[in-house]
Amino acid sequence: MAHGTFDDLLDANTRYVDSFGLAGLEPRAARGLAVLTCIDSRIEPLAMLGLAPGDAKILRNAGARVTDDMLRALVLAVHLLGVDRIAIVHHTNCRMVGVTDDQLRATLAVESGADTTGWTFNAVPDQSAVVAEDLATLRACPLLPSGLPVGAFLYHVETGRLTPFPVAGT
Repeated sequence: MAHGTFDDLLDANTRYVDSFGLAGLEPRAARGLAVLTCIDSRIEPLAMLGLAPGDAKILRNAGARVTDDMLRALVLAVHLLGVDRIAIVHHTNCRMVGVTDDQLRATLAVESGADTTGWTFNAVPDQSAVVAEDLATLRACPLLPSGLPVGAFLYHVETGRLTPFPVAGT
């Protein structure tokens, strides 16, 4: 891509540098929190939880899924970066909810014109079931401490409200 495609970002960064105030911030999560949430741009993890930069480790992927890579990051965050609790935050009106990987593969094959065979998108056909599965994955991980507090929440994109996710065992 041409450099000019990103000029707006570089210009904004120049303004950011002028007021940069995060120098010297410790790499550890000051509030001991890791938040796994969706990539949806309507979610502002720090603001919605009353956090400041440095308070938490924020991990994002499509659908807020506990994938192998997210699990790896959480293990490292717990053992190296001061995380002592994990919150999974799903949200309302998520494009990953109510679809299957097969449906996503079919849609993306048409959209991209490419072969989607073998792609795993970690769709969320049943949000409650997926959240329960992901919580169980975290709780069963041998590299995470037994009894590590893990919770699931639902962020309402229409109001900004965060509520405990209605999953048995949370």
